[in-house]
Amino acid sequence: MKPIIRVEGLGKRYQIAEAPASYQTLRESLAGAARAPLRWLGRNGGQAPAPLFWALKNLNFEVAPGEVVGIVGRNGAGKSTLLKILSRITEPTTGRVELYGRIASLLEVGTGFHPELSGRENVFLNGAILGMRKTEIERKFDEIVAFSEVDKFIDTPVKRYSSGMYMRLAFAVAAHMEPEILLVDEVLAVGDSAFQTKCLGKMRDVASEGRTVIFVSHNLGSVVNLCPRSILLVGGEKWLDAPSKEVIGEYIEMGKHSNGERVWEDLRDAPGGEKVRIRAVRIVSGGGTTADVEINRSVQVEIDYYNLQPGTRISASIHLLDKMGAGVLASANMQSASLTKDEWFAKPHPVGLFRSVCTLPGDFLNEGRYSINAVVLTDISHIEALAHEAVSFMVHETGEMRREYGGNWLGVVRPKLAWQTEYLSPSLEPAGVVEKA
Repeated sequence: MKPIIRVEGLGKRYQIAEAPASYQTLRESLAGAARAPLRWLGRNGGQAPAPLFWALKNLNFEVAPGEVVGIVGRNGAGKSTLLKILSRITEPTTGRVELYGRIASLLEVGTGFHPELSGRENVFLNGAILGMRKTEIERKFDEIVAFSEVDKFIDTPVKRYSSGMYMRLAFAVAAHMEPEILLVDEVLAVGDSAFQTKCLGKMRDVASEGRTVIFVSHNLGSVVNLCPRSILLVGGEKWLDAPSKEVIGEYIEMGKHSNGERVWEDLRDAPGGEKVRIRAVRIVSGGGTTADVEINRSVQVEIDYYNLQPGTRISASIHLLDKMGAGVLASANMQSASLTKDEWFAKPHPVGLFRSVCTLPGDFLNEGRYSINAVVLTDISHIEALAHEAVSFMVHETGEMRREYGGNWLGVVRPKLAWQTEYLSPSLEPAGVVEKA
């Protein structure tokens, strides 16, 4: 079968502009030109050329008609650059892209909206910018408005919309095009949880209709459930092209040993005082140090610390913070607060290096970013050493809990709890209701 997208030797190079050392007044600039006129005739004023950066390098892949392909990678991997080239927004530096079909892009949702125009007028304006014919927009207008859930305000200028209303309407317009190829870049982040579920459902509908979809997202669970195949980009190059579960596993595995650990090599700079100094704090999951954790795996928080005075009674604690810095939980190795007995809790410690480990179970934290405060105490209550937000880590959705529900789960914890439904009675009549004579 002939591919609908063919990418061969694709590369994109950017020149990194360097800011001047300081701002100059007009008088200083003219004086500089007078003192060295030849320098002003040369490119870059005779300075060395700005460094080059390759956002994409020698990228090759093909996509068959009707395929749904995910593109994953860390920030700066080249995902958005690739979609911009596929959308013909940006020209490649090397290589070529062949596209066989009408293409629609959901890259920067809302581009082309005019704040002074009403929602109705912006539907027609934005639709035209995206390549829709007037008759096509008229035919789908009611469906677009219903999907966006802004029907009560459709004749209100969009400058009075909330950001959520604005983004919902913009997504609704773009999502109701009928292209052969649809490019999607993180648009499922718009709106609230219910609307995100609707967005994901729309993407599934598009895929089920046999259209080709290229989907970029940091939501790994959505990628697994929506895309049978994914491509992992690393430093602008194709690292892996395989089934999505395999690609996501490799993506998470690559996070190991790259972060998730902070070490104080010089004891004089380490948190603490005369009695205790923290040596290191790290996140361990899946057998190694990592900043990327699969949601169903347990997480070990390790605190390495030196006891500097013999006989010091030491205890350890952690504070788990969410991405906004709000406290999620605190835990300590106290006998009453631990599931296991820590033999060293509050006992006199000899001089030397110790390690305390706290285990967070799998299927407990919700997806998202977390950070750790590491605390070492003496005499149970006195904080001797505190490493504020010493390490952070990302909990990634694996898709297991998104098979039935595509939206965001509420809260910072998302444990799997026991549920059971019981059939009580075939009667539809409410209990206790007695018919009056």
